[in-house]
Amino acid sequence: MLPALILTLIALGIAVLRLWAYRSQLLEMARILDETPAESNLCLTVQMSGRAPRRLCQAVNARLEEGRRLRLETLKGEQELKYTMACISHDIRTPLAGAMGYLQLLDDEPDRWKEYLGIVQKRLTELDGLLDELFLYTRLLNDPLPMECRETAVLPPLWDALAEFYPQLDAAGIQPELKFDRENMEVWASQSALGRVYRNLIANAIRHGGGGLTVSAQAGEICFSNPLGDNPAPDPSHLFDRFYRSSPARGKGGAGLGLAIVRELMERMDGQVSAQIMGDKLQIKLVFSSHLNSDG
Repeated sequence: MLPALILTLIALGIAVLRLWAYRSQLLEMARILDETPAESNLCLTVQMSGRAPRRLCQAVNARLEEGRRLRLETLKGEQELKYTMACISHDIRTPLAGAMGYLQLLDDEPDRWKEYLGIVQKRLTELDGLLDELFLYTRLLNDPLPMECRETAVLPPLWDALAEFYPQLDAAGIQPELKFDRENMEVWASQSALGRVYRNLIANAIRHGGGGLTVSAQAGEICFSNPLGDNPAPDPSHLFDRFYRSSPARGKGGAGLGLAIVRELMERMDGQVSAQIMGDKLQIKLVFSSHLNSDG
């Protein structure tokens, strides 16, 4: 009877000591959490044996790591927002200030009103294009719905886009060259989105190219190629980033969203877009999804 009692007391003592150790460890963990700044890279450690304390420590560390990740994402988002607002502010202010300046000149030089009004109209047209790009890019980022695609002929929307840009192409001395394996070629796309992709790529070639534009196509791929001329060569790995500029100078128009919109639209159509420098030319390749007739 006595040995059993002694063993029971020993077991009880061990249990009390273990509970005291658990309590001490939990209080120490709570103290560390209270005294450590939220931005710290703290990771808790456990000195007790047993699965339960280790599991608790792992769960706390996982939650701390998730908090750090969310804080970094929030900080990155705030920095991107500041950068975005700075870029938008600059790009919108430039044509607006130009239009206001020429409107003021009308009072001093009324005999040139026709010339100045033409310039004002051009600046306001640029501003309208900037706002259009901004609103479209924002809508694409905030619209989770998939884009409705179907088998779409590639040439009709390209002809429409080239006709729309004819005055700018003619002024730049650019005669587009088309190289298509088949005139009846089709891709899996939204016709309106495909037309917008074409227009943005043509506008990019006019603004930032060195003259000349070749559009070629084969087997579900369309390639836009233009010489770089004296312009700085862009970095293909960043070409589709929003507000990317290959040169610090921002005097060629556009909001820096044209190619970012191209990437968003291509991805929404289950396609891809890539860029590469081949000698003195920039090549932008559109690769469309191959699931034509996928619905039977």
